Amino acid sequence: MTKLGIIGAMEQEVEALLARMEEKSESERAGSRFYDGLLEGLPVTVVQCGVGKVNAALCTQILCDCFGVTHLVNTGIAGSLCADLDIGDLVVSQDAMYHDVDAVAFGYPMGKVPGMDVTAFPADDTLVGYAFAAAESVNPGHTKIGRVASGDQFVASKAVKERIIQLTKGLCTEMEGAAIAQTAYRNGIPFVILRAISDKADDSAEMDYPSFERIAAHRCAAVTMELAKHLFDAEEL
Repeated sequence: MTKLGIIGAMEQEVEALLARMEEKSESERAGSRFYDGLLEGLPVTVVQCGVGKVNAALCTQILCDCFGVTHLVNTGIAGSLCADLDIGDLVVSQDAMYHDVDAVAFGYPMGKVPGMDVTAFPADDTLVGYAFAAAESVNPGHTKIGRVASGDQFVASKAVKERIIQLTKGLCTEMEGAAIAQTAYRNGIPFVILRAISDKADDSAEMDYPSFERIAAHRCAAVTMELAKHLFDAEEL
Protein backbone atom coordinates (compact mmCIF):
# COMPACT_ATOMS: atom_id res chain seq x y z
CA MET A 1 0.00 0.00 0.00
CA THR A 2 1.20 3.50 -0.84
CA LYS A 3 2.14 5.71 2.08
CA LEU A 4 3.37 9.22 1.37
CA GLY A 5 5.91 11.00 3.53
CA ILE A 6 5.47 14.77 3.27
CA ILE A 7 8.26 17.10 4.39
CA GLY A 8 8.09 20.87 4.75
CA ALA A 9 10.74 23.01 6.38
CA MET A 10 8.53 25.67 7.95
CA GLU A 11 5.16 25.88 9.68
CA GLN A 12 3.63 27.75 6.74
CA GLU A 13 4.56 24.86 4.46
CA VAL A 14 2.69 22.18 6.42
CA GLU A 15 -0.11 23.95 8.34
CA ALA A 16 -2.68 23.67 5.53
CA LEU A 17 -1.89 19.96 5.15
CA LEU A 18 -2.26 19.28 8.86
CA ALA A 19 -5.62 21.08 8.86
CA ARG A 20 -6.91 18.71 6.17
CA MET A 21 -5.61 15.47 7.67
CA GLU A 22 -8.02 12.91 9.13
CA GLU A 23 -7.45 10.21 11.78
CA LYS A 24 -4.40 12.20 12.84
CA SER A 25 -1.96 11.12 15.54
CA GLU A 26 1.33 12.71 16.46
CA SER A 27 4.67 11.67 17.91
CA GLU A 28 8.01 13.35 18.48
CA ARG A 29 11.39 12.12 17.27
CA ALA A 30 14.70 13.99 17.25
CA GLY A 31 12.94 17.22 18.17
CA SER A 32 10.44 17.18 15.28
CA ARG A 33 6.71 16.32 15.37
CA PHE A 34 5.50 13.65 12.97
CA TYR A 35 1.78 13.49 12.12
CA ASP A 36 0.36 10.18 10.93
CA GLY A 37 -3.06 9.97 9.29
CA LEU A 38 -4.98 10.31 6.05
CA LEU A 39 -4.81 13.10 3.47
CA GLU A 40 -7.37 12.95 0.65
CA GLY A 41 -7.88 9.31 1.65
CA LEU A 42 -4.18 8.44 1.33
CA PRO A 43 -2.07 7.27 4.29
CA VAL A 44 0.54 9.94 4.99
CA THR A 45 3.07 11.11 7.54
CA VAL A 46 3.69 14.85 7.61
CA VAL A 47 6.67 16.50 9.31
CA GLN A 48 7.97 20.03 9.65
CA CYS A 49 11.68 19.31 9.47
CA GLY A 50 13.13 22.76 10.09
CA VAL A 51 15.38 24.77 7.80
CA GLY A 52 18.52 23.41 6.19
CA LYS A 53 20.06 20.24 4.82
CA VAL A 54 20.84 18.44 8.07
CA ASN A 55 17.31 18.89 9.46
CA ALA A 56 15.86 17.74 6.16
CA ALA A 57 18.01 14.61 5.87
CA LEU A 58 17.40 13.69 9.52
CA CYS A 59 13.61 13.80 9.17
CA THR A 60 13.68 12.01 5.84
CA GLN A 61 15.62 9.11 7.34
CA ILE A 62 13.19 8.91 10.27
CA LEU A 63 10.29 8.74 7.81
CA CYS A 64 12.02 5.86 6.02
CA ASP A 65 12.99 3.97 9.18
CA CYS A 66 10.05 4.53 11.49
CA PHE A 67 6.92 5.36 9.49
CA GLY A 68 6.92 2.91 6.60
CA VAL A 69 6.65 5.50 3.84
CA THR A 70 6.81 4.20 0.27
CA HIS A 71 7.05 7.60 -1.45
CA LEU A 72 8.34 11.04 -0.44
CA VAL A 73 7.41 14.59 -1.38
CA ASN A 74 9.12 17.76 -0.25
CA THR A 75 6.78 20.74 -0.36
CA GLY A 76 7.64 24.39 0.14
CA ILE A 77 8.93 27.63 -1.28
CA ALA A 78 11.99 28.63 -3.29
CA GLY A 79 13.74 31.48 -5.01
CA SER A 80 13.53 31.65 -8.80
CA LEU A 81 16.64 31.03 -10.91
CA CYS A 82 14.69 31.30 -14.17
CA ALA A 83 13.47 34.51 -15.81
CA ASP A 84 10.27 32.73 -16.84
CA LEU A 85 9.38 31.76 -13.27
CA ASP A 86 7.59 34.51 -11.38
CA ILE A 87 6.37 34.69 -7.80
CA GLY A 88 3.59 32.13 -7.29
CA ASP A 89 4.72 29.89 -10.17
CA LEU A 90 5.50 26.23 -9.48
CA VAL A 91 8.48 23.93 -9.98
CA VAL A 92 8.37 20.13 -10.07
CA SER A 93 11.78 18.52 -9.68
CA GLN A 94 13.31 16.52 -12.48
CA ASP A 95 16.29 16.14 -10.18
CA ALA A 96 18.06 17.95 -7.35
CA MET A 97 21.68 18.85 -6.65
CA TYR A 98 23.73 20.89 -4.20
CA HIS A 99 25.17 24.27 -5.12
CA ASP A 100 27.41 24.47 -2.06
CA VAL A 101 29.25 21.11 -1.97
CA ASP A 102 32.89 21.75 -2.90
CA ALA A 103 35.32 18.84 -3.12
CA VAL A 104 36.97 20.19 -6.26
CA ALA A 105 40.40 19.92 -4.64
CA PHE A 106 39.97 16.12 -4.64
CA GLY A 107 38.97 15.96 -8.29
CA TYR A 108 35.20 16.03 -7.92
CA PRO A 109 33.03 18.42 -9.92
CA MET A 110 31.46 21.24 -7.96
CA GLY A 111 28.21 20.07 -6.39
CA LYS A 112 29.06 16.36 -6.28
CA VAL A 113 29.14 14.54 -2.94
CA PRO A 114 32.27 12.35 -2.73
CA GLY A 115 31.35 8.67 -2.90
CA MET A 116 28.03 9.21 -4.67
CA ASP A 117 27.55 7.87 -8.20
CA VAL A 118 25.50 10.88 -9.35
CA THR A 119 25.81 14.63 -8.97
CA ALA A 120 22.09 15.29 -9.33
CA PHE A 121 19.59 12.96 -7.67
CA PRO A 122 16.78 11.97 -10.09
CA ALA A 123 13.15 12.27 -9.03
CA ASP A 124 10.72 9.45 -9.74
CA ASP A 125 9.15 9.75 -13.20
CA THR A 126 5.70 8.63 -12.08
CA LEU A 127 5.66 11.07 -9.17
CA VAL A 128 6.89 13.85 -11.44
CA GLY A 129 3.98 13.18 -13.79
CA TYR A 130 1.43 13.16 -10.97
CA ALA A 131 2.97 16.28 -9.43
CA PHE A 132 2.92 18.18 -12.72
CA ALA A 133 -0.74 17.28 -13.27
CA ALA A 134 -1.52 18.37 -9.70
CA ALA A 135 0.33 21.67 -10.15
CA GLU A 136 -1.43 22.40 -13.42
CA SER A 137 -4.81 21.80 -11.77
CA VAL A 138 -3.96 24.35 -9.05
CA ASN A 139 -2.26 27.00 -11.22
CA PRO A 140 -2.70 26.18 -14.94
CA GLY A 141 0.10 27.20 -17.27
CA HIS A 142 2.50 28.21 -14.51
CA THR A 143 4.50 25.04 -13.82
CA LYS A 144 7.96 23.97 -15.01
CA ILE A 145 9.79 20.67 -14.57
CA GLY A 146 13.51 20.93 -13.96
CA ARG A 147 16.38 20.96 -11.50
CA VAL A 148 16.17 22.13 -7.89
CA ALA A 149 19.41 23.58 -6.48
CA SER A 150 19.95 23.36 -2.72
CA GLY A 151 22.37 24.78 -0.21
CA ASP A 152 22.54 26.13 3.33
CA GLN A 153 22.10 29.71 2.12
CA PHE A 154 19.17 32.07 1.62
CA VAL A 155 20.03 33.56 -1.75
CA ALA A 156 19.46 37.31 -1.82
CA SER A 157 22.26 38.47 -4.13
CA LYS A 158 22.25 38.70 -7.90
CA ALA A 159 25.90 37.65 -8.04
CA VAL A 160 25.28 34.52 -5.95
CA LYS A 161 22.19 33.75 -8.02
CA GLU A 162 24.19 33.92 -11.26
CA ARG A 163 26.87 31.64 -9.83
CA ILE A 164 24.25 29.03 -8.86
CA ILE A 165 22.63 29.22 -12.31
CA GLN A 166 25.99 28.66 -14.02
CA LEU A 167 26.87 25.76 -11.72
CA THR A 168 23.58 23.90 -11.57
CA LYS A 169 21.37 25.04 -14.49
CA GLY A 170 18.60 24.91 -11.87
CA LEU A 171 15.14 26.43 -12.03
CA CYS A 172 14.99 27.39 -8.36
CA THR A 173 17.08 27.46 -5.21
CA GLU A 174 16.20 26.52 -1.64
CA MET A 175 17.71 24.87 1.44
CA GLU A 176 16.40 21.29 1.83
CA GLY A 177 15.47 19.54 -1.42
CA ALA A 178 18.78 17.95 -2.44
CA ALA A 179 19.33 16.58 1.08
CA ILE A 180 15.89 14.96 0.97
CA ALA A 181 16.64 13.72 -2.55
CA GLN A 182 19.99 12.22 -1.51
CA THR A 183 18.44 10.48 1.49
CA ALA A 184 15.59 9.11 -0.63
CA TYR A 185 18.09 7.99 -3.26
CA ARG A 186 20.21 6.15 -0.69
CA ASN A 187 17.08 4.42 0.67
CA GLY A 188 15.63 3.52 -2.72
CA ILE A 189 12.46 5.54 -2.04
CA PRO A 190 10.81 7.39 -4.94
CA PHE A 191 10.59 11.13 -4.37
CA VAL A 192 9.59 14.42 -5.91
CA ILE A 193 10.15 18.02 -4.83
CA LEU A 194 7.43 20.65 -5.20
CA ARG A 195 8.32 24.32 -4.94
CA ALA A 196 6.29 27.52 -5.24
CA ILE A 197 8.31 30.63 -6.05
CA SER A 198 8.34 33.16 -3.19
CA ASP A 199 11.07 35.53 -4.43
CA LYS A 200 13.47 36.16 -7.29
CA ALA A 201 16.62 35.13 -5.35
CA ASP A 202 18.34 38.43 -6.14
CA ASP A 203 18.72 41.84 -4.55
CA SER A 204 14.92 42.08 -4.23
CA ALA A 205 14.60 38.78 -2.33
CA GLU A 206 14.59 40.27 1.16
CA MET A 207 11.75 42.59 0.13
CA ASP A 208 9.72 39.96 -1.79
CA TYR A 209 10.05 37.07 0.62
CA PRO A 210 8.03 38.29 3.64
CA SER A 211 5.17 39.40 1.38
CA PHE A 212 4.80 36.21 -0.61
CA GLU A 213 6.10 33.46 1.69
CA ARG A 214 2.72 32.38 3.10
CA ILE A 215 0.86 32.66 -0.22
CA ALA A 216 3.47 30.55 -2.02
CA ALA A 217 3.66 27.97 0.79
CA HIS A 218 -0.11 27.46 0.79
CA ARG A 219 -0.16 27.16 -3.01
CA CYS A 220 2.45 24.43 -2.83
CA ALA A 221 0.45 22.69 -0.07
CA ALA A 222 -2.60 22.73 -2.36
CA VAL A 223 -0.53 20.98 -5.03
CA THR A 224 0.61 18.41 -2.47
CA MET A 225 -3.02 17.66 -1.60
CA GLU A 226 -3.80 17.17 -5.29
CA LEU A 227 -0.79 14.86 -5.57
CA ALA A 228 -2.16 12.80 -2.67
CA LYS A 229 -5.47 12.52 -4.55
CA HIS A 230 -3.67 11.26 -7.66
CA LEU A 231 -1.80 8.64 -5.63
CA PHE A 232 -5.01 7.57 -3.84
CA ASP A 233 -6.85 7.23 -7.14
CA ALA A 234 -3.99 5.19 -8.62
CA GLU A 235 -4.08 2.93 -5.55
CA GLU A 236 -7.81 2.33 -6.07
CA LEU A 237 -7.40 1.22 -9.70
